[in-house]
Amino acid sequence: MAEMDFQERTEQATPKRREDARQRGQVARSRELNIAAVLLAGAGVMAGAREHFGAALEELMRRGLSPDPHLLDRPGSMTAALATASLDMLLAFAPLLVALALAAIAGSLAVGGWVFSTGQFLPQWSRLDPVKGMQRILSVRGLVEVAKALAKGLVIGGFAFICMAWARGEVLSLGTAPLGSAMGQAAHLVAVTLIACSFGMLLVALADAPFQMWSHNRELRMTRQEVREELKETEGRPEVRSRIRSLQQQLANRRMMKSVPTADVVVTNPTHFAVALRYDEKRMRAPVVVAKGADHVAARIRELAGRHRVALFEAPLLARALYWTTNLNQEIPGPLYVAVAQVLTYVYRVKAAVQSGAPWPERPAVQVDAGLATPRRGRRGPQT
Repeated sequence: MAEMDFQERTEQATPKRREDARQRGQVARSRELNIAAVLLAGAGVMAGAREHFGAALEELMRRGLSPDPHLLDRPGSMTAALATASLDMLLAFAPLLVALALAAIAGSLAVGGWVFSTGQFLPQWSRLDPVKGMQRILSVRGLVEVAKALAKGLVIGGFAFICMAWARGEVLSLGTAPLGSAMGQAAHLVAVTLIACSFGMLLVALADAPFQMWSHNRELRMTRQEVREELKETEGRPEVRSRIRSLQQQLANRRMMKSVPTADVVVTNPTHFAVALRYDEKRMRAPVVVAKGADHVAARIRELAGRHRVALFEAPLLARALYWTTNLNQEIPGPLYVAVAQVLTYVYRVKAAVQSGAPWPERPAVQVDAGLATPRRGRRGPQT
């Protein structure tokens, strides 16, 4: 049953699931990359400062093997001498310890990044379940871990054997060499061996890091039902989303209605559609639709236009064309320039005639392509 559930997880993890897993401390990690980074850092420091470490070891061994005879009568002094020797060793190898610590941190951050989660400190009693333990051992990940352990042993052991075989003469000559040169040569051999083992471990890490990332992404996969449930949690249930959209539409309509008094003209159908246009030749390239609507919204636009003395112009084809081709606060399309220009010119002349008492202008015969006045895919009006 568990295998069936796993096979059903065909959907990629959502950002929320990844973030939840990250907060729980579940990120991709490669121990092999961490070990390789530590080995490389240690090998680099040993190779670069082998003379320093050789001299430090020589001095520590010289003092440790030739203690002051007078201190032998006081056993308590040996504790102080041991503490002094330990402190000297710590100070001598401090650069190496710092490099190893930084490498360990860098290796951990290389895959998965920085994560701090207190959940990893809590006891997980499920790990004590022997059945689940056997499932983990016999799983694909368990088999991969066994394969990696064998690969590490073979690769690192092989590199170390090759290095020792290559330097066997130098290793055997250490026992007859003076202490100073023997310690320096020993540090050099250790550094060379560490470098060789580090490159061997790096080969294992380069294969392990991509696998860990792939395995982590595979474990985070979701079923379609989990995706739907998460969508409900994040966006709410359908009735809640519908209510939110309704409230948003109401607010949008209110803002739109506030723009009707600023319009120059409202083009009507005359009853089913109404589109309010505004044009400022100093700031606009073309007239802009500031409000539009159908049925009861159109009636509300006409009512507000009449109340604020905004001109009404009845042009059914033009009203429908503006409604279906232009969104709110958008310039009218090029094919409607001439028709809208005729309407605005007529409105401006009517206003001038009213103010000056000039003869009433002749109403223009507005021509519009009927194809623009019908709804098509890609055209949409406001949801009223």
